[in-house]
Amino acid sequence: MSDAEYKARVLVVDDEAIARRNLAHVLEREGFTADCADCGEAALEQLAQARYDLVLTDLRMPGIDGMALLRETRRRSPDTEVIVITAHANAGSAVEAMKSGAFYYIEKPFRLPEVRKVVREAAEKVRLKRENVSLKVALEQAGERPQILSNAPAMRELLGVAAGVAPTDCNVLIVGPTGSGKELLARYVHQHSRRARGPFVAINCGALSEELLANELFGHERGAYTGAAGVKPGLIEAAAGGTLFLDEVTEMTPAMQVKLLRVLQEREFYRLGGTQPIVADVRFLAATNRDPGKRVAEGRFRQDLYFRLNVVTLQLPSLAERRGDIPLLALHFLARFAQRMGKAVAEIAPETFERLLAHDYPGNIRELENLIERGVALAPGGVLSADLLPAGVGRHTVGAGGTQPASSKLIAAAGTAGEASDAPRIASSGSTAGAGAHIAPLAEVERRHILDALSHAGGNRALAARLLGIDRVSLWRKLRRFEEDAPATPLPGAATDEALE
Repeated sequence: MSDAEYKARVLVVDDEAIARRNLAHVLEREGFTADCADCGEAALEQLAQARYDLVLTDLRMPGIDGMALLRETRRRSPDTEVIVITAHANAGSAVEAMKSGAFYYIEKPFRLPEVRKVVREAAEKVRLKRENVSLKVALEQAGERPQILSNAPAMRELLGVAAGVAPTDCNVLIVGPTGSGKELLARYVHQHSRRARGPFVAINCGALSEELLANELFGHERGAYTGAAGVKPGLIEAAAGGTLFLDEVTEMTPAMQVKLLRVLQEREFYRLGGTQPIVADVRFLAATNRDPGKRVAEGRFRQDLYFRLNVVTLQLPSLAERRGDIPLLALHFLARFAQRMGKAVAEIAPETFERLLAHDYPGNIRELENLIERGVALAPGGVLSADLLPAGVGRHTVGAGGTQPASSKLIAAAGTAGEASDAPRIASSGSTAGAGAHIAPLAEVERRHILDALSHAGGNRALAARLLGIDRVSLWRKLRRFEEDAPATPLPGAATDEALE
């Protein structure tokens, strides 16, 4: 719901029935949503169950009076503005109310134009505070936003499709192995959509029982079940105006699949124990690490739900299918974890790169990320050396023919993949391959990646360093080394150091 459509919610508290009903009627005619409470105790109970933007309270009431209600409201809900109304006005109570955080102090008998003006001003203050918080969160998320780094043609094509479908608001199903970045791609779609300023809410459907998943998604009303002491909005409500990401959606039980299908069809749902429908103002993105078509054929996933979610399918490749991205990702993770841990680890040793490139990565990008994090945590100096990797990484793999050196396996693959593969071909010094194999030294692989980054950055070294995930000084040193190795070959941006500024 946009700010223009948002109706501020007001709680009117007065022990005089006629006074509170009249005031609520006036506020509703002004476009507000108004609820009533006849005492301070009832008001606190309603505040515990729902969020109010404004509270208009009488000062003198039996039990919890207006001043106590003001202090408790400010304690429980600092963003809620409180307007105190009293027929027993005096300078002392007015000063006390303002010191306690009241937005305004109105004397009875009040004039309706004055009340309308004060309430509108208080509602505008709440709206601006809410908008500022949303912008702050968005900026923080943008600052922490993980990048999708890839030089693989297949990934670039996939991101193009994702960016094209993002503004359409249609449902998207993301399919890919565990650790390949399905949630990251979902966030990419959200960030390029018209809902980018709204929340991105994620839930793993395979990690919860049917009852817990229903409660998390739909929320519940007070008394819906034993222990439901108050109203709890669900994640569909929390994601209103934004995106709800359903990870491992094919793990839902048949009963939950029926409930989700109804939400997708009707665009509304009921809280557990509720009788009033709630509009589902949310964009659904779903993901699975299984073959959804196979799950449908097996009778484990509803075909109609599959078709609802599968308006567009984005198929993520495994890291083994995009080996050319391993150096780029490794350097990016190195810079991130070095900064996070406050360590001066700025380089990855050549033998470390060779072992990383030769590894099979059953855990995909998440496994590579964990390997680099481990290495940075253990590194005693500024270089991530090969001895910081677990013993089995890049050493050997076991296949039908038994144990085989991983580097030899990669070289053999290079001899058969031809132009269809964009993976770097790595061999240690002195190793050979059969006829037709194209093998690039490690230094040449690194040089290609740096030149690619400089090309994407238009020769701007500072931007290229950010793309590579390294600092500008490290990039400058690498470029100097390349120039010394091949002085006749000018490098992009090498004619001037202005790009480093």
